[in-house]
Amino acid sequence: MKRIFFSERAKPKPYILIVDDEKDIREFLGYSLRREGFEVGLASNGEEGLDALEIRKPDLILLDIMMPGMDGVEMCRVLRSHQNFDDVLVVFLTARDEERTQIKALDIGGDDYITKPIRLKVLLSRLKALLRRQKQGGESIDSLSANAHRTADARLAVADLVIDKEKMLILRGKEKISLPKKEFELLRLLASKPGKVFTREEIFASVWESDVIVGARTIDVHIRKLRAKLGEGYIKTVKGVGYSLEG
Repeated sequence: MKRIFFSERAKPKPYILIVDDEKDIREFLGYSLRREGFEVGLASNGEEGLDALEIRKPDLILLDIMMPGMDGVEMCRVLRSHQNFDDVLVVFLTARDEERTQIKALDIGGDDYITKPIRLKVLLSRLKALLRRQKQGGESIDSLSANAHRTADARLAVADLVIDKEKMLILRGKEKISLPKKEFELLRLLASKPGKVFTREEIFASVWESDVIVGARTIDVHIRKLRAKLGEGYIKTVKGVGYSLEG
């Protein structure tokens, strides 16, 4: 059955959807987030989570990976296949502190992951930072190099790429390349100063914010995904330092 998702966002307060098969965790997180001023929805597996999306679009989804029926990985894959949900943040909850699991979560479109047992203060700090970053819409990336130029107020051109901020699209000739939010922000940062080597610390601070703790391989995963979509000739790795975009 083809799903028709609700595409409008009613947002008097940030709305977080919690999808976890453990009732105690759902109720604990729901209570804690409501106390912090969030609106909260609850679902016990991926199917219920998708049903909840038909009713209301969340700002952020806290998504457990290991669940019976449709797990978090499959739910995220379905979510990311619909453009209406490109701007919805997905934070995975996992009991497995394994690099392979973390990379898989980011590969399928996750914005962050948090390992169980959950430390509430850390969780709240990271959620608030992600939501704040979402609201800012990447506005911290302001300075542009003389080697790059704007084709319009919301467009940045470098090499044969045009980065359209308003549409969240990359244009290459007649080709349109759609990127998830974090990949887009990372590419836009690199394109703001072609040839400049951005350190990992600079990338984390601009794209993920300094108070959001993500895994050491997060940037590598996003760079690999960008190269797969753009080709190998654009992003240069400077070993032990960071990355640059060739102008």
